Amino acid sequence: MPAFYIGLMSGTSLDGVDGVLADLSHATPRAMRHQWRSFAPELRADLLALNTPGPNELHRAALAANALARAYAQVVTDLLQGAGLAAEQVQALGAHGQTIRHRPGEFDATGYTLQLNNPALLAHLTGIDVVADFRSADVAAGGQGAPLVPVFHQAVFAQAGQEVCVLNIGGISNISVLRASGEVLGFDCGPGNALLDHWCQLHTGQAYDAGGAWAAKGRVIAPLLQALLSEPYLHDAPPKSTGRDLFNPAWLARKLAAFADAAPQDVQATLTELTANACAACVDSYGNNSKQLYVCGGGALNTQLMERIAARMPGVAVCSSASAGIDPMQVEALAFAWLARKAVLREKLALHSITGAPGARVLGCLYPA
Repeated sequence: MPAFYIGLMSGTSLDGVDGVLADLSHATPRAMRHQWRSFAPELRADLLALNTPGPNELHRAALAANALARAYAQVVTDLLQGAGLAAEQVQALGAHGQTIRHRPGEFDATGYTLQLNNPALLAHLTGIDVVADFRSADVAAGGQGAPLVPVFHQAVFAQAGQEVCVLNIGGISNISVLRASGEVLGFDCGPGNALLDHWCQLHTGQAYDAGGAWAAKGRVIAPLLQALLSEPYLHDAPPKSTGRDLFNPAWLARKLAAFADAAPQDVQATLTELTANACAACVDSYGNNSKQLYVCGGGALNTQLMERIAARMPGVAVCSSASAGIDPMQVEALAFAWLARKAVLREKLALHSITGAPGARVLGCLYPA
């Protein structure tokens, strides 16, 4: 019998919602359908603004959460209609929510991670049980709360007797090192697309640099690259995680202060090199027995970025996760469908080698329809 689950993911790129309808009755998860919807401009602006402190935050966040739940519900409707399924045929859906603040371990030694969402409203709108708030239990136990996808990467990309790396490049990039022994290491590398998209939007009016074509016209500014790479986070040892709290337009503006005359396309080329260097350095340091790097997320579609990563790692086969059978734009949503099933079955996940949290625990809270 099929076990249908839906996974919904809206990441730090803030471009929209990816949804996957999955059949999880097999040993290997199967994506049956994929749906993407862009955010309405006003919702994207609201979500982006909530990444930094501002007035009347509680009210603004609550209304943005409602709008986000409605956007999620539209994707669910599209998936069900496309597959010819009724809501009652889906066991549950996993809704990650939109990360607006991520500060684990800070302030009071516990810190917090905030994923904007209204899972109760989403359950009401879809008629499907919702699993949400996947990260808080890990943070409460002293973990980073991120990344969570390495355990899913192990389930779908691991190869017996071989070390394999999986690189997810969304707004932020994260790496999974799947060791031949079965051990999994995972952490956030640093910036992914967030700074690239911001700079491209600012100077071209386009939401992103399609294929990295604009960056390819520029030249890397070596002193600027060194200034960017001097960020302490990039040199910290894992477990570690980051987000727009650190790598944001204000951070970039500070780094660019001494390069006011730089051509915009040269800055874009340098930011592309920053992401490539940050990602490749993580493989060099923690996955140097790997000869295979699968890349997923929007960064896998950036030809220039993929070429720059490959150039930094001769001897490693750098390719899209599509070569392993999963569309790079479906991996994260499929992961949250898989994580939702784990929560429904009350299966505990041990993430100590990824987030630093000791022990194993159920991740996610259930909101019945």
